Amino acid sequence: MEYIESMLKAFQNTMLLAAVTAWGSAELLKMGIRFLMGKRGFSELWGSGGMPSAHSATVGALAMSVGLRYGFDGAGFAIAAVLALVVMYDASGVRKEAGKHAVAINELKSKEGNAHKKHKESIGHTKPQVITGAAWGGLVAMLFYFIR
Repeated sequence: MEYIESMLKAFQNTMLLAAVTAWGSAELLKMGIRFLMGKRGFSELWGSGGMPSAHSATVGALAMSVGLRYGFDGAGFAIAAVLALVVMYDASGVRKEAGKHAVAINELKSKEGNAHKKHKESIGHTKPQVITGAAWGGLVAMLFYFIR
């Protein structure tokens, strides 16, 4: 019974709630933006890529939440900030390059007449998408901190 009570306390953790809310709301924003651009469908809701970066929003909210709660000069914030930087670098660097490779592979397969299974091309983020996601996450974290 204590185990279940302990697990339920996770729902009272404002840092976790801010990060999860930032992720979910960024995904909804992304879907809304794509809808306004004429790209309808729920398939993009859980996909990677697009504006804003939900990955950046999640780790941005986590880092900001930890900093606001425990101070920006502590070990907790340092860990969360480094994690955020690694995730954001990966989103705009490594995964963006993998998306470029997918475009090239798809073009080659198309020329060979073997385009029945395309590789996903939108798996990374542009720098503005990452920055917007991180800013969104920071805003969500501040709302959680100042409201609670």
